[in-house]
Amino acid sequence: MAAQVSLALPHAPSFRDRFRDLVALAKPRITLFVLMTAGGGMYLGRRAEGVPLNAMTATLALLGIALVVSGANALNMVIERDIDKNMARTKNRPLPSGRMHVRTALVFGVATTVISVPVLLLGTNILTTFLAVLANLLYVLAYTPLKQRSHHSLLVGAVPGAIPPLLGWTATTNRLDAAGFTLFAILFLWQVPHFLAIALFRRNDYARAGLFVMPNVRSISQVKHSIASYTLALVLVSLLLVPLGVTGGIYLIGASAFGCAFLGAALLGFGVSDKDVKWPRSLFLASLLYLVALVGTLVADVALS
Repeated sequence: MAAQVSLALPHAPSFRDRFRDLVALAKPRITLFVLMTAGGGMYLGRRAEGVPLNAMTATLALLGIALVVSGANALNMVIERDIDKNMARTKNRPLPSGRMHVRTALVFGVATTVISVPVLLLGTNILTTFLAVLANLLYVLAYTPLKQRSHHSLLVGAVPGAIPPLLGWTATTNRLDAAGFTLFAILFLWQVPHFLAIALFRRNDYARAGLFVMPNVRSISQVKHSIASYTLALVLVSLLLVPLGVTGGIYLIGASAFGCAFLGAALLGFGVSDKDVKWPRSLFLASLLYLVALVGTLVADVALS
């Protein structure tokens, strides 16, 4: 019997599938996190100014921030599409999987970035718009290519990663001051132990992709010391919001307690083997719980003061 030959055409992606892939380009979880931290900075800035938050201004500001972040994330995926094929957690993204044409992603990334500028100018001010565009450029043109050359890319990438609360602050105050920089510093310092923990339990994945992370170019002991140092700095800097008048006693107690717990989790690394993978995974979870607890304490302090 002659073999039957299938003449069925490949299944064309539906509108829903294409839309889902466009949303994936924006890295929605990261974008949502950015909006939460930016919104927090905006609220604190308005509280510091002693004026109510305008709904239209807040909406335009958050929309502009979402657009500029989505653009940076999409352009990052365009640049790293070949690298993403070699990593388990990224190989199914729209570009490395072949579900989307590079041109589509490039247009999406450029368009959302460009559109964000007038939206931010309408909703905020020149300072906030400048900082947002700067964060976009640092992420796309500095952090993304540097990941293939140096493990110091983590610190470069932590700058745009920490700017969202500062954007919220400047959107409502239109100034750079100690309080705004402290919000920026908290998120900047938090990212180091958070991402070093990820790099520890995924270092083989990063090595296959050709990305430089500290656990692959320095000793694990040095990584543990960096985690401990940045975590200690984070705890100390987080307390500066109290003398700066942004927060009060409730935050001081909560930030101190949760900070000590997070620092304790970081120090536990010195008591485990360099090959241990349970500790970095638990530290990663601890970093997330710490940030949630810190923000929760901040909200409680502001609400009850």
